[in-house]
Amino acid sequence: MSQRAGRRTLPAAIVVGLCVALAGCASPGPLTAVDATGSPSSSASASPSAPEPTPSDPPASPSASPTDAAPEPAPPPEPAPAPPAPAGFDSGQRSIDDPASLWVVANKLRPMNPAGFVPPDLAYPSVENANGQPLRAPAGDALVAMFAAAAAEGAGGMRLQSAYRSYDTQVGVYNGYVAREGQASADAQSARPGHSEHQTGLAADISAGSSCILAACFADTPQGSWLAQNAWRFGFILRYPADKVPVTGYMFEPWHFRYVGTELSTELHERGIRTLEEFFGLPAAPGYAG
Repeated sequence: MSQRAGRRTLPAAIVVGLCVALAGCASPGPLTAVDATGSPSSSASASPSAPEPTPSDPPASPSASPTDAAPEPAPPPEPAPAPPAPAGFDSGQRSIDDPASLWVVANKLRPMNPAGFVPPDLAYPSVENANGQPLRAPAGDALVAMFAAAAAEGAGGMRLQSAYRSYDTQVGVYNGYVAREGQASADAQSARPGHSEHQTGLAADISAGSSCILAACFADTPQGSWLAQNAWRFGFILRYPADKVPVTGYMFEPWHFRYVGTELSTELHERGIRTLEEFFGLPAAPGYAG
């Protein structure tokens, strides 16, 4: 028997098995063994032939079981309820008919009742007082504070030109206008006795003390301009505005301020309402009833 004949060829299957056993043959690619839970087995992850993961090729994550699932994010908290709107202004908290009320409305259609009413708390405010007339105590205190603020804020000094006038005093004032200018002109600028705000003790005629006294030009003085913008802060309102003559029945009086208290003056200011008639829903009073 020759040597060539003596060689025996090993079957291919045996060769492949030997290569695997000796780890001498390259594997076609990494094989990842997965255990029963779906996670990679430790022997497979330890294989030297497994490639390093890269950012673009992250390692496979374990499959999440229903019990291992991430919890659902909590819903955002409900927004806090808005605070309730403030209660509306109570326009009926004071009388507009009682002559002793700070909100009394006296005009050509609303005479004082009784006609000879005299305020119970008249006092003389500590300000320059041209005619030596008193005001009701709360109005006088507010006037003192207002004059001080005007001076401190650069508006200059002010003088109380006219304040409380009794029914009898108003008779003389009104009749004087009638005698000088006639009744129609008198009615445009002076109240008939029993209809005057001055009788309430809550009205103040204010001047700069040297010029434009009880005249329309007072509106253009530093004092008149400051009062028009700031009197509400102290409870006063400009009672007879230039654009409200058909409502009030009186010509523009930039010097005539009426005390109503800061609660009402602030409400009027914030709502942009210029007259007491409009605020309280009263009829316009351009003329007398008879």
